[in-house]
Amino acid sequence: MKKKPNLSFWQIWNLSFGFLGVQFGFALQNANASRILSNLGADLHSLSLFWLVAPVMGLIIQPVVGAASDKTWTKLGRRSPYILGGAIVSMIAMFFMPNAPIVIKAGGAGVLIFGALMLALMDGSFNVTFQPFRALVADMTPEEQRNVGYSVQSFLINVGAVIGSALPFLLTWFGVQNEAAAGEVAPSVIWSFYLGGSILLISVLVTVFKTKEHSPKDFEEYNGITQEDKEKKEGFFQLLFNMPKVMKQLSIVQLFSWFPLFLMWVYATPAIAQHYWNTPIGDASSADYNEAANWVGLCFAAYSLFAALFSVLMPYFIRKTNRKFVYSFALIMGGLGFVSTFMFTNPNHLFISMIGIGVAWAAILAMPYAILSDVLPAKSMGIYMGLFNLTVVVPQIISGIFGGSILKIFFKEEAIYVLVLAGVLMLLGAISVLFIKKK
Repeated sequence: MKKKPNLSFWQIWNLSFGFLGVQFGFALQNANASRILSNLGADLHSLSLFWLVAPVMGLIIQPVVGAASDKTWTKLGRRSPYILGGAIVSMIAMFFMPNAPIVIKAGGAGVLIFGALMLALMDGSFNVTFQPFRALVADMTPEEQRNVGYSVQSFLINVGAVIGSALPFLLTWFGVQNEAAAGEVAPSVIWSFYLGGSILLISVLVTVFKTKEHSPKDFEEYNGITQEDKEKKEGFFQLLFNMPKVMKQLSIVQLFSWFPLFLMWVYATPAIAQHYWNTPIGDASSADYNEAANWVGLCFAAYSLFAALFSVLMPYFIRKTNRKFVYSFALIMGGLGFVSTFMFTNPNHLFISMIGIGVAWAAILAMPYAILSDVLPAKSMGIYMGLFNLTVVVPQIISGIFGGSILKIFFKEEAIYVLVLAGVLMLLGAISVLFIKKK
């Protein structure tokens, strides 16, 4: 088997540069989708149900795109056509979602439905772009560069998230209006989505045209793929049955990682507005609520910044300890960060909470894929990465189905307690890392 050539730092950088723009868009969605949907008429209890469209799209799309990209060879490469196509559709959806009241002039429920459809289209196309990026790093990097490859990817993801999350706040600071009439979306959010969609496409173009994927012949030689391997056909259920044991063990950790993350994305804005600004339940148009929403964007930018910094340090910590230790430590930090959001009374102190959440986020984006890429067969890397991403979306679907009921029945509509629950679940995730057994 021929050894894969080592990549220079800038080759690894360009390999994942498109993720900066994709996460820019994803961060805007995470920080502002609840705000937009509330502006368009969604109530607090139905927010998690609207958010369900995102993971459902991932559930459908990721395995399909993974399997298709495994078998695709074009002049652009194996993964690049899907990365580029997804970016173009993402940009279009980002332009339309905050403009639902303009597109659907009749108003009422039609505007809310159109906004939800654009959220589905946006997240679906994000998934088309995300999934091949994970496999691309594994395709292009030799094993000894995987930690660096996924850490650079995590760094770029979080740099994009910092800018995307803070953008409405920054535009407001520069004088763009941050309030809108009932049933409309604030101009600061609309312009943030315009900028986010444009940056997404530009950054993806850098990866597509600066990265030369291996030819089919080289790819087979680098990964020891024989003619017998190529002729062997495995169905979906056979792949599921034959998945590596490590993948099953990681799925438990993923459940306790992504369930709480989804709770945060859905309920952070009402939780912070209620707990720190004392806004009444169901309030989505007051100045206080919109100020709290901007503050949530800043908090999301902060945890992404801390995640970017920790991403730089992760390879060093892994060399000094091991992947499992770093992964478990990061989830403990995240759990404590979530719980601490309830302890504070001054919104400025939330940035302390964001340190822990940021450390966890960096590890969640990198560690599972670095661990998994060492045990997956190269010829099926895309489909297995797609299947593994079901462990990202299924916990979010469960969270979306039950999140509203948990808020109403157990927490009496006090959304801050949802963040405490998220912290407890993430601490369980830290414990479950210890049960991963990798030969």
